[in-house]
Amino acid sequence: MTTGTESLPALRGGTATDGRRSGVLRLFGGKAKGGEEAAKRVQFSSPYLPYLFLAPQLAIIFVFFYWPSIQAIQSSFYLEDPFGFGSTFVGMANYTDVLTSGEYLGIARFTAIFTALVTFFALSIGLLLAVKADGVIRGNATYKTLLIWVYAIAPPVAGLIGMMFFDQHIGPIVELARWFGWEIKVGINYFDTAFAMIVVSVWKQIPYNFIFFLSGLQGIPVAVREAAAMDCRSGFRRFWTVILPLLAPTAFFLLIINVTYALFDTFGVIDVMVKDKAANNPITLVYKVYMDGFRGNDLGGSSAQSVILMLIVFVLTIFQFRFIERRVHYN
Repeated sequence: MTTGTESLPALRGGTATDGRRSGVLRLFGGKAKGGEEAAKRVQFSSPYLPYLFLAPQLAIIFVFFYWPSIQAIQSSFYLEDPFGFGSTFVGMANYTDVLTSGEYLGIARFTAIFTALVTFFALSIGLLLAVKADGVIRGNATYKTLLIWVYAIAPPVAGLIGMMFFDQHIGPIVELARWFGWEIKVGINYFDTAFAMIVVSVWKQIPYNFIFFLSGLQGIPVAVREAAAMDCRSGFRRFWTVILPLLAPTAFFLLIINVTYALFDTFGVIDVMVKDKAANNPITLVYKVYMDGFRGNDLGGSSAQSVILMLIVFVLTIFQFRFIERRVHYN
């Protein structure tokens, strides 16, 4: 049998246990809300236990990121023998040779154009397909599966499939281009090879963007969509003023991911498409590091290029978070 005092919290939406807990907390000078938050806070038996849980991940980051970065910075100041028989300190000579090289500056320009085009088209097409998939009612599972399965393909396999599409004899894209008088010669013509690299790289990244954009669209409340439909009859204006601002956090995340993908993860695609081909093919900065380090045996110059590329990515990341993120609204 309960008293009136004990039944009062239950009438107010709580329980008798909550009332007794609040009374005990008041007795000892605490607050009920703060006490509940303290009870939910994770308590460790030792102050070193959280660091023990973080140790495996920190070890992986140190071994596979920080330690190679330190080694690359150190090697960039030396002229090293490729077989490890010795090294000579040359100071900033490797950086001077790289930054004054016309070939390297040309590759840097192509990398910037390649990154911008791959990022723009991969994001745009992924967003367009996500908007269309969000409006599909019948057969939406099949439609989504056909768009997503490409992401499961590894970059070298995507490059191999791309080479088949751009093959001189059996490539359907080559046959289609011939109807318009364009003779595509991948591996021989600089522009044709660059076009094929961009197409395959965009094709590989579209499913990733599609997944995140579709999730963001499905997270928009129905009430917001209905209110936007009542206030604005134009579908394009409604998307531009209501839907796209709500997708800003997702778009900003995908922007960073796609820039990183275009700079680094396209290595497998580029390697398959330009490997063992003529020397006038376009390549990116990350592939230039591989060519000079593992084929040219210029370890010092390759290390200097990797440090420069790391600084470029660092500056680009700061720019994205300092200037672009200001236009992103998370609430």
